[in-house]
Amino acid sequence: MPEGYYYVPQPIRSDGAGGVDKGPRDIMRDLENPDMLIPPITDAGLIPNLRFSFSDTHMTLNKGGWSREITVRELPIATTLAGVNMSLTPGGVRELHWHQQAEWSYMLLGQARITAVDQNGHNFIADIGPGDLWYFPPGIPHSIQGLEGGCEFLLVFDDGNFSDLNTLSISDWFAHTPKDVLSSNFGVPINAFNHIPTEQVYIYQDKVPGPIEMQTVQSPYGKVPQSFKYRLLAQPPIKTPGGSVRIVDSTNFPISKNIAAALVEVEPGAMREMHWHPNNDEWQYYLKGKGRMTVFAANGNARTFDYRAGDVGYVPFANGHYIENTGTETLWFLEMFKSDRFQDVSLNQWMALTPSELVQSNLCVGAELLNVLRKEKWPVVKYPGFSYYPR
Repeated sequence: MPEGYYYVPQPIRSDGAGGVDKGPRDIMRDLENPDMLIPPITDAGLIPNLRFSFSDTHMTLNKGGWSREITVRELPIATTLAGVNMSLTPGGVRELHWHQQAEWSYMLLGQARITAVDQNGHNFIADIGPGDLWYFPPGIPHSIQGLEGGCEFLLVFDDGNFSDLNTLSISDWFAHTPKDVLSSNFGVPINAFNHIPTEQVYIYQDKVPGPIEMQTVQSPYGKVPQSFKYRLLAQPPIKTPGGSVRIVDSTNFPISKNIAAALVEVEPGAMREMHWHPNNDEWQYYLKGKGRMTVFAANGNARTFDYRAGDVGYVPFANGHYIENTGTETLWFLEMFKSDRFQDVSLNQWMALTPSELVQSNLCVGAELLNVLRKEKWPVVKYPGFSYYPR
């Protein structure tokens, strides 16, 4: 292109529908959302918004780190799960706290130290690295602290109305308890509480902790019976032509009884196959690359959305959908569900395991399709000569 020239997309489809947009507009936004500006001809109906970016959220800044969240306030359709993106500086602490909701987390980068104690006095202290998960059941008190280099992670909670600014924090409880009551509870003089915080601390700056061996605390009741940590990237993936999938739920991460997930890799030219989930809504987080998802919601309703790293996507219960890699690099994203098990139904596998005469008469298709249907499920697919590549 000539120097200084940039492409201005117009809402005109190849079939001639649409026209030039000459009015006020955000061209960069249109470039990011080509399938909203020029929807595929197969899109129809009134499906609500199924995409929101963390870049469009409000940041909460503290000495020691930051956080931002996507809940039903930002994405009203997402009633089952809410997400928090958080970063801690080296030594930064997400203070001692607990939730009414289950907490599931994926470490994006860096390292952190987590601590927890369960209702039976079992304790847990562990260091978390990139690709590791942690899970705390509802009501279990815990903390998170950034190690050398700091960290950034995704937190997911099993309630779309959740807000991380409305958690139960130790500093907040101390601040709203009379000091004579604190004195009586702990058996120390009132002046021991002269310098306690006057409000919730949330995130604060501390020094980087030493080796984990130096912070070991022996409980007379022992360690938690089920680990709160899981090394997802250490799990062998399910590999298929076009990518891979790692599934984690209560079958291989037993403590994670409220949230199931899959880490999906989709190579350029590949797609997460046409499928749906029979057990709950799907909440997505895009880690890397660019993708396009069309959601089918019955009765002629379908809508296409574009996603990139840092976006959250959502698919209502049992709605059919697929995700294409529309970029030149590998697409990585997380699928999450308010469930103890990961479940999906493959369109290809369903058709392959149904009498071919029935499929043929229902769809008016022939042997060209019927003979290549697969009885084995491929979560990610790629067929040379039949794949999408950016123009």
